[in-house]
Amino acid sequence: MAKKAIVAGASGLIGTHLLQILLKQAYYNEVLILVRKKLPLQHQKLKQLVVNFEQLKSFSGELNGEALFCCLGSTKRKTPDLSIYYKIDHDYPLQLAQLALQNGVKQYHLVSSIGANAHGRNFYTKTKGQTEADITALGLPTLHIYRPSALTGKRNEKRVMESIVAIIMKVINPLLIGRLKKYRSINAATVAMAMYNQSIINATGVFVHESDKIEQLS
Repeated sequence: MAKKAIVAGASGLIGTHLLQILLKQAYYNEVLILVRKKLPLQHQKLKQLVVNFEQLKSFSGELNGEALFCCLGSTKRKTPDLSIYYKIDHDYPLQLAQLALQNGVKQYHLVSSIGANAHGRNFYTKTKGQTEADITALGLPTLHIYRPSALTGKRNEKRVMESIVAIIMKVINPLLIGRLKKYRSINAATVAMAMYNQSIINATGVFVHESDKIEQLS
């Protein structure tokens, strides 16, 4: 049976790795990516849909298939306007989940963050927590939520702070054991592989994967 995967955020750190996995593996025979502008990439399985995320409903007819992977996200440096930041991290993922449910998409995979807490004080983790809660409330057949810790891996853009954190985490990681293990940094490619692996398993319900578990699932 033909299987179609949809990816939002395919140009990001995790999304880039996930896209390569989906194109390489035989499980999905069609991969649709939602992009603001086309990526310089061609593949027989790949279809690129240029969308305005402010008008997602107008593209709803394309949002059908086996699984939708949401890797959308931003940073305060890239998006200092918190209202726009909230749209990217909350509104767009929620709208995609609503359309996925409406169109009978079987699985929804959401990249969140370690420490996500809808009632927290930190804007970033609170937004992630609210996104998790609102999407969970929709009642999707299968929802996977991934909460990676600090991400490592080669980015398309230079981020000095992330580079510094990666160096520090190399020293700290071995010291984080037991309950603290989930705070170890994790490579974006590892997260992407865990997402793919979970998508080819026929399971229903809500699954929350903390960073240390993501490592195991990859």
